[in-house]
Amino acid sequence: MHVRPKKSLGQHFLTDKEIARKIAEACVDENADLMLEIGGGTGILTDFFIRNDNFLVTDIDTDSVQFLKEKYPDFQGKILSDDFLQINLAEKFRSKQLAVIGNFPYNISTQILFQVIENQQIVTSLTGMFQKEVAERIGAGHGSKTYGILSVLTQIFYDTHYLFTVPPNVFNPPPKVNSGVIRLSRKAKSLITSDLYPEFARFVKTAFNQRRKMLANSLSVYFADKTEFPFLQLRPEQLSVYQFVEIFRLFCERK
Repeated sequence: MHVRPKKSLGQHFLTDKEIARKIAEACVDENADLMLEIGGGTGILTDFFIRNDNFLVTDIDTDSVQFLKEKYPDFQGKILSDDFLQINLAEKFRSKQLAVIGNFPYNISTQILFQVIENQQIVTSLTGMFQKEVAERIGAGHGSKTYGILSVLTQIFYDTHYLFTVPPNVFNPPPKVNSGVIRLSRKAKSLITSDLYPEFARFVKTAFNQRRKMLANSLSVYFADKTEFPFLQLRPEQLSVYQFVEIFRLFCERK
């Protein structure tokens, strides 16, 4: 059986086994009970893990699922036909700690990231391939042009590491941009508790709604008195992740 990459699913199948090996080596997570690969495709990354006891691969593409089942007839129980974005991770995997890995489709990569962040209690790490621009944005520091919502919300829970860049010519079909492999490792202590995350996420998104303007504009719904708080004279990209947390806590105390 031959699997053709589907444009509708944003599929670009990695064809370079050495790059797949480099990704696989970066996926090792001693804190995880189970490794979950998103989007097995043709199995180039799956090859490195399918024989491990604590490994599952999931793919929304029924053709890829069928291909993987034919490729690995002895491991069909490890091959799931599921949409990762629709999985209730806490319910499906209960008390297990997950290491999420994969060559993520560009069109849903940020949604995958947010699913991981929202389930940070059970996802101990993420190692995967994103569009290079997105990968850089995830790990960007304050003051950078690429620093934004993704940077802050990811770094609340995870330490970020940009591992290496992957050129277009090692994919079928080749994308029009470079890719970047990153590693997220859950912090020993998160900067925000899980119960406060939804409200904190809204706070950060509101701050970056007008990223070229001072926070006095975007955060006026949170802080009415512009003269009382000096930070309101800054733009959102000038605030570090820690400063965002401090300002959010200030708002919570004043409610």
